[in-house]
Amino acid sequence: MSAFMSLFADLVGSIADLLQPVFHGSAMAAAIVLFTACVRLLVHPLSRASARGQKARAKLSPQIAELRKKHAKNPEKLQKAVLELHREEKVSPLSGCLPSLFQLPAFFLLYHLFSNSSIGGEANALLDHKLFAAPLGGRWADALGDGGVFGTQGLVYLGLFAIVAAVATFNFLRTKKQMAASAAAAPAGDAGQIPGMGAMTKVMPFMSFMTLFTVAFVPLAAALYVVTSTTWSAVERAVLYRDMPYGAGALAATAG
Repeated sequence: MSAFMSLFADLVGSIADLLQPVFHGSAMAAAIVLFTACVRLLVHPLSRASARGQKARAKLSPQIAELRKKHAKNPEKLQKAVLELHREEKVSPLSGCLPSLFQLPAFFLLYHLFSNSSIGGEANALLDHKLFAAPLGGRWADALGDGGVFGTQGLVYLGLFAIVAAVATFNFLRTKKQMAASAAAAPAGDAGQIPGMGAMTKVMPFMSFMTLFTVAFVPLAAALYVVTSTTWSAVERAVLYRDMPYGAGALAATAG
């Protein structure tokens, strides 16, 4: 594992060296943003496949409504019938999770890379890099202890929080609009395409705001990955689901 971490550190360091003439002291932060964009480009085919799957699920709504009527008094049979329908149509109810799952290794690599004081038995030089005044290995709590909320480090985090809040608000409004349209189009008493999804859809519009807690508690380098990735996701979903006003678009709105 340490050897792999060393290779990954060298990769990020090489990208930072290439960006040094443009970004100077914040070259490593820029390298993390660029690395995140590369990861998202690699995952993009999965995101497109996920969008196709979600659209296919949306087309099953009339059939699922019929199953709900048929098995209204037997939730277990309803669940089995819905899952069987998905299998027959080759549609995965969890297809929207794949892009997020494939990004987790990159996030955890950055998390560990900027959390360890040493790599391969040597001092971790990456911890010396900063985004403006804030160390990439530091956390919001460190910034609060060095100048407070409006100190030089605190202002960096305020900027990240502002970006996350803007993206989360965009996702919230879009998801609420889609879910309202889905509820209006659904048959009476139909709580969602998948049994048990009704309760989840009530909290889904707020899930994007959970990113604020992630940014506050992880090292700044990992926070940069999260902010870049969530911003990418918001734009990507707006494009991929632009022709899907109902149901599945809302279910996918907080994925990734």
